[in-house]
Amino acid sequence: MKIEPETGRTEDMSTASHFEQTEPGVAPKSQVGEIPSAHDLMQLDEQIETVIHDAVMALKNRQQEDGHWVFDLEADATIPAEYIFLNHYLDEREPDVEAKLASYIRSIQEEHGGWALFYKGDMDISASVKAYWALKIAGDDIDAPHMKKARTAILEAGGAEKTNVFTRYAMALFGYVPWRAVPVMPVELMLMPKWFPVNMWRFSYWSRTVIAPLLILATLKPQAKNPTGTRVDELFTENPETIEKWLDNPTGKLAGEFFLGLDKVLRIVEPAFPKILRQKAIDKALGFFTERLNGEDGLGAIFPAMANAVMAMEALGYPKDHPDLVIAKDSIKKLVTPGEGEAFCQPCVSPVWDTSLTAHALMEAGEGPADAPIKEACDWLIDREITETKGDWAINAPDLEPSGWAFQYRNDHYPDVDDTAVVGMALHRTSDGEYNESVERAISWVEGMQSSNGGWGAFDIDNDKEFLNAIPFADHGALLDPPTADVSARCISFLAQVGRDTSDPVIKRGLDYLKAEQEDDGSWFGRWGTNYVYGTWSVLCALNAAGEDMTSDYVQRAVDWLYSRQNADGGWGEDGATYDLARRDEDKGSTASQTAWAMLGLMAAGEVDDPRIAKAAEYLANAPRREDGRWEEPWFTAVGFPRVFYLRYHGYSAFFPIWALARFRNLKKSNDKKVAWGM
Repeated sequence: MKIEPETGRTEDMSTASHFEQTEPGVAPKSQVGEIPSAHDLMQLDEQIETVIHDAVMALKNRQQEDGHWVFDLEADATIPAEYIFLNHYLDEREPDVEAKLASYIRSIQEEHGGWALFYKGDMDISASVKAYWALKIAGDDIDAPHMKKARTAILEAGGAEKTNVFTRYAMALFGYVPWRAVPVMPVELMLMPKWFPVNMWRFSYWSRTVIAPLLILATLKPQAKNPTGTRVDELFTENPETIEKWLDNPTGKLAGEFFLGLDKVLRIVEPAFPKILRQKAIDKALGFFTERLNGEDGLGAIFPAMANAVMAMEALGYPKDHPDLVIAKDSIKKLVTPGEGEAFCQPCVSPVWDTSLTAHALMEAGEGPADAPIKEACDWLIDREITETKGDWAINAPDLEPSGWAFQYRNDHYPDVDDTAVVGMALHRTSDGEYNESVERAISWVEGMQSSNGGWGAFDIDNDKEFLNAIPFADHGALLDPPTADVSARCISFLAQVGRDTSDPVIKRGLDYLKAEQEDDGSWFGRWGTNYVYGTWSVLCALNAAGEDMTSDYVQRAVDWLYSRQNADGGWGEDGATYDLARRDEDKGSTASQTAWAMLGLMAAGEVDDPRIAKAAEYLANAPRREDGRWEEPWFTAVGFPRVFYLRYHGYSAFFPIWALARFRNLKKSNDKKVAWGM
């Protein structure tokens, strides 16, 4: 039976902020609530069995006909707002779709009047301006209470002139701000050789796919059709035409001052660039992104790149029926979730990630490798291995044979090692040898993607030239894809699960990297999941798989840190605000997915018999669940870019709690308390 992706938001399950509560809050070991008694533990065992059974059945019921799983992937208000902008840029309006997106945007307005980057977060000026602007385009009366409240919040925060560079590019395309409000981005950047300090290949995959079409837009400076004539002048505290200083040094470092100076020089000399050179650069940018259009899955399989590609092709005069333009528009429409009365636009989709993680959870819960759900899922994953295309990663590894899996349905130029490691572990876990060839290719590819410092980035090797984050365009601080502890841990987990040990130089260098990355308090930073709980879970699993001594001091510091973060209700929660170092201890209450990560990490460290793990299992067994089997979890427990772009994987509350509860059950019943798998 095919289950359509869910839409809308869960009901408000919020709790007070960490600073306004004593429970659940952050509790040291001694403050964790009453530990279950022996009698309670017997009842808990029965309850866990029931919960696992029910949640597993719900997961199996939503498996797609071809064997995969896909859950909604939710970001903040900016993506649905930008969908509305694109329609009005093109004058290709979709009143029904836009009404649903507007309804969603209204539903996530926070009490402070603006819009946050994650559930119950602080107001973000850029997200708030885009949300207000989209609602006004959709027809909301600016004197309606929610619009007045939003406008007041935006003006009190400094007005629309305080938005980030990406928002100002959108406003420049609509004529709200002059083009001097954004950094100069000469399309000639496409012609820079690899040895040049600033070139496309030094940017991350997501930056390359977004920037290539944006360079064309920044050069041609087209204007949106804007059929309703909507403007948002009321959101500025000063006339944009009179504002002299738009750009800041995003890092405060000397390199930032250099790039600000370079921007001033480019504004003077750019008009004199030879036309023949400019056309060559435009052609190069166009060739770059059309080669990577990626069919119905879209450029880079991410919304911002897709939208920029459509606008660039329009600016270049593509006819409406041009196949590239038609399929690029279709790829964007596929990101809108279906729904009744409310829908949102996803930044991308996550079927490979969802399917591989679900397979792990189901196998932990007792599904056999030959059982239909696992066999069908693995066969679906096998069909998505990338074996023919040498993607952008090959720029730094030209002799490495292709393999790997992307995050989305198709994104052959951009497989990532995180997905590849998780898929590889799932295929290897079936243990019948059917998928050995794919697993072996994945092993070789992951080994070949190791960076020089021993860690792994997500998509590229040594994509870590930090000075590039000082250019004015990079005020989001996410232009690069450097190695991170969570991705590196996953790669080590995979390689260790298939038999590599500490005598292997790849494993040794990876472990040295992880040890160097440990925080002073014992935790590890989580780049792609929120946050230190995610990173610490990932690393503890890798250390166990690689055969590290889990009683060693550095491991036990991580164990102690996790216990110190356990809430009084037995669960764990960590807020998106923790990516601000001054707020790294915040949480707004326990979540199912973060509790599962903490449990899995602690069990990897041999802690299954600690009564605090039973308390965590009790929390998961009793936490509210939806009719579709998922645990209630309105919180965003993942990130696209820390402090800039956050994500809520709707599947995390479906498969991670099952995984943790099943492992707890299995280890308690086993004579061997060691976790046998990489995750």
